[in-house]
Amino acid sequence: MSAEIEGCAAARSFREQHRLGVQPLGDLIAIIEQTTGVDVAVLDAGPDEHGLTMRDPERDTIFVGVARTPHPMRQRSTLAHELGHIHFGDWVNADAGGWSERSPAEVRADAFARNLLLPLDGMREFLTGSPKMTEATLSAIVQRFIVSPAMAAIALHGAGCIDAATKGEWMALSTPHLAVRFGWIDQYQAMQSDSNKRRAPQKLLARATKGYAEGVLSAQAIASLRGTSLYAVEAELRDAGVTPAERPVAWADPADLPDVPIDLAALDADLGAPDPSEDPTGGTAP
Repeated sequence: MSAEIEGCAAARSFREQHRLGVQPLGDLIAIIEQTTGVDVAVLDAGPDEHGLTMRDPERDTIFVGVARTPHPMRQRSTLAHELGHIHFGDWVNADAGGWSERSPAEVRADAFARNLLLPLDGMREFLTGSPKMTEATLSAIVQRFIVSPAMAAIALHGAGCIDAATKGEWMALSTPHLAVRFGWIDQYQAMQSDSNKRRAPQKLLARATKGYAEGVLSAQAIASLRGTSLYAVEAELRDAGVTPAERPVAWADPADLPDVPIDLAALDADLGAPDPSEDPTGGTAP
């Protein structure tokens, strides 16, 4: 079985296993965290760093980090790509920043991502009643499934909807071009704003909030975790009715304190000793 076919089959199986159907996926970070239990964070990163998956073999814990970016379709592709690596256990070569190295694992993760985000059955269902393929059709698929024009063009060609020449032309188009031309630029800019924000793992943030409610963690710690201001976090916690518990201070009764023997003889001896700066014969030391 080729890497392409294996990735496609795995994506279809993942959707079936988690009852995701063939419709467009919503918040991909939430889907990954809820279906796999893996922590996902959106972090500050360099322009050439897209995402990575790390695994601690001793604790058997997995963490996914993706770069915040004004390119929401790319971020979703990175997330789906990393989910593919998790599904196949590609712990050694899993590196979304090195997609130029077309190893079988990378090809397989790419195929998984494309078929997860844009299942052919879902695309065909969406295209029912649209026999003619135009740029408007491409735009509708990109907008509906939140994928790049390149990914949509590959899927359309794979489904036999467009020829190789059209595929090449459409792969060169950008999402902003389609969004402006076909009137959904406001939606795209809203997606850009969302993908360009830092985001803490949900389970970690939930534990931090619980620690704040129990009075063992400060609101500043939560603000640092989220990359936002202390004022905003305090307002959110207050509006949600989350307040730190007041822990009473247990004072000890003096009668309960143990008796401690104190020998002041050494202190009396020190106090009675002559000043080192004085001459013991009565004069003043030079």
